[in-house]
Amino acid sequence: MSGGVPHRSTWMHRAVRGPRPEAVPVLVARACALVGLLDIAAGVFPRFRHSRMHTMAEVLPGALGPFAAALSLSTGVLLLLLAHGLRRRKRRAWRAAVALLPAGALAQFTYRHSLLGAVISLALLAPLLRHRDQFAALPDPRSRWRALANFVLMGAGSLVLGLVIVSVHPNRMVGDPSLADRLTHVLYGLFGFEGPVDYQGNTSWTVAFSLGALGLLTAITTIYLAFRPEHPAAQLTEEDEVRLRALLEKHGRRDSLGHFALRRDKAVVFSPSGKAAVTYRVVSGVMLASGDPIGDVEAWPGAIERFMDEAQAHSWTPAVMGCSETGGEVWTRETGLDCLELGDEAVVDVADFSLAGRAMRNVRQMVKRIERAGYETRVRRVRDLGEGELERIRLAADDWRGTDTERGFSMALGRVGDPSDGDCLIATAHKADEHPGPYGDLKAILHFVPWGTDGASLDLMRRDRAADPGMNELLIVAALQAAPKFGITRVSLNFAMFRSALARGEKIGAGPVLRAWRGLLVFLSRWFQIESLYKFNAKFQPRWEPRFVVYRASADLPRIGFAAMQAEGFVNLALPLPRFLRRRSRAARVCAHAVTERDARAA
Repeated sequence: MSGGVPHRSTWMHRAVRGPRPEAVPVLVARACALVGLLDIAAGVFPRFRHSRMHTMAEVLPGALGPFAAALSLSTGVLLLLLAHGLRRRKRRAWRAAVALLPAGALAQFTYRHSLLGAVISLALLAPLLRHRDQFAALPDPRSRWRALANFVLMGAGSLVLGLVIVSVHPNRMVGDPSLADRLTHVLYGLFGFEGPVDYQGNTSWTVAFSLGALGLLTAITTIYLAFRPEHPAAQLTEEDEVRLRALLEKHGRRDSLGHFALRRDKAVVFSPSGKAAVTYRVVSGVMLASGDPIGDVEAWPGAIERFMDEAQAHSWTPAVMGCSETGGEVWTRETGLDCLELGDEAVVDVADFSLAGRAMRNVRQMVKRIERAGYETRVRRVRDLGEGELERIRLAADDWRGTDTERGFSMALGRVGDPSDGDCLIATAHKADEHPGPYGDLKAILHFVPWGTDGASLDLMRRDRAADPGMNELLIVAALQAAPKFGITRVSLNFAMFRSALARGEKIGAGPVLRAWRGLLVFLSRWFQIESLYKFNAKFQPRWEPRFVVYRASADLPRIGFAAMQAEGFVNLALPLPRFLRRRSRAARVCAHAVTERDARAA
């Protein structure tokens, strides 16, 4: 392996770094989840409270349904919430369980005089206390936006569960209330008021207390999340950015994804010597790094060790997206993790690029046609553009994005035209119109970040939807032809996921398994640009550099995949902004920019 990576003993890392969940946390979490489900059933379904299953469940920890269905329901929801935290060895979940189980034991003995129930509660408490050192994971990064998310999700869940509670007593219900009446009764009950639905006997009190408990639980958890000390999401500090830029200046040639480590929504850990670093973001409990570590290869093991220590301290799932073959070898050797090929990166050597030849015929014809239509291109460094033009490019890139959220994580910088990114390249396409739009003659944008001193990596591609097709091909050709002027000898284009499977699956003689896998990828390409990116990149006759995903266990891959899709912007769990507000915001910025330019010209 190139780079002179030192060989280190890995037994300590396999034993300490990133261990699989211990038996005690997993068993305790499963017990809490089981008891929570039984408690919810005891609080919601009246028939369950008279079944043999409930008779057995009465002596389990937290089973308080016999004297208060509402308290049973609340306890069940709390235990379900705690189960996830206990499985991840969270310290706060352990503290809550240690407080809840003695309370359950006291309730068992005081209200039901059940010595067996109290003993079982304390028996579950014993392993928690004995193995308290295994529940030492720190809290996840958080913000107060989670309070709003908790209110929406808990409120919706309480509404659905409350509707079930109201409807499972048909024999004791007075009359035949409509769905609207039942929904109104749930809404009133969540706030502690009497609704329009009435029941015979004591059922009204049971339903009222159950709905009130759900409302109280939603309120308590929301208030707790809103007023607890805020721990901001990952953010690259100015000092971290300065140190990373110094490392990239010395070692930036090694990895085409290196400059993307400067995204300001990432956190960073440095090696003890400060000669290497790993940048990451935590998404849904996954500590997601991208690309290779930054800096001297010989110092990579120290940065990787710090990364794994951080994952261990918070009980995060470690993962690396898009590392090179060298990076994958170092990660697997130093940590005992596994590695899987994810796809290929298209790299064009500028000296070998030419529009001549049969293989480039389609690209050549498209570029010539667009040039005859009156389009012209400009390729410049960011530092050579004026602030007015940069602002117009930023607004156009945002308006032409096509999605509500900015996509990209492993191969996206997340900003355009920042003063600190003066070495970045911007390729633009222009065409004079009789009726120019808000961005003048600007029709398309390509943004490249530095790859050392002699390379460039494609960051984003944006174009006016009203422009002629082929804008991206036009600008890539223009950038490749202008590259020698900037001392650039290699250009990295888009990343093509599962490229080898797509390429081999369409060849003659491909087996049925490979053809089926390619068919699935083609089907998924309707929503994710898998096949289209591969075919687009292949137009420029690049060489393909494999990229890998590093993971701890095969069972973690679905979770890592979901976290990666969130980080890349393909899955967005945030509440969407209404479309008319998005349009109004963009229109306001465009108008403000137009007024500023008009005033500047007038002055």
